[in-house]
Amino acid sequence: MNYQAKELTKKEIEAFLEDGTAKQRLVMSYKLMLDFYGIELSNDITGEVKLENNWRERFDNLERNTHNNLRITRILKCLGTLGFPHYQAPLVRIFLEQTLVKGKLYNVKESALNYFIFAVIAKQERRNLVKYAYAHYEPKHEFVWCPKTIQSIFRGETFPDEKPN
Repeated sequence: MNYQAKELTKKEIEAFLEDGTAKQRLVMSYKLMLDFYGIELSNDITGEVKLENNWRERFDNLERNTHNNLRITRILKCLGTLGFPHYQAPLVRIFLEQTLVKGKLYNVKESALNYFIFAVIAKQERRNLVKYAYAHYEPKHEFVWCPKTIQSIFRGETFPDEKPN
């Protein structure tokens, strides 16, 4: 962690958001970091990502070097702050898929659930990610990333004081 780094001011953020060159450089840097993780930005408009051909080798690195989890969280926060919030959910989704569905990246799973999801700015996107995580998490009774009432909604259950639609 760089303790000498300072948070961006609102004025700096506003200046960045108005600077097309700075935004292009951020996307280039994002692509470079994704490549390091074995992931590719497949759509610059939507932020969709996919695994690269070298994903196995890069995932091995992620498994061994858990300090990258903090970097990924910072990247997600940066994307949200600097005008690319639509890039956040696709990246989190690929990590949730790899950890919860494919059983890979065991050492990334906790960070994906505890930090990556909650770095996503868009409330509905964040909720969709929690729902996706819940759908694929086992055992369900140990899922702690949303209240039990929300889990019931995800399961399609109604409550005694509610009438079904």
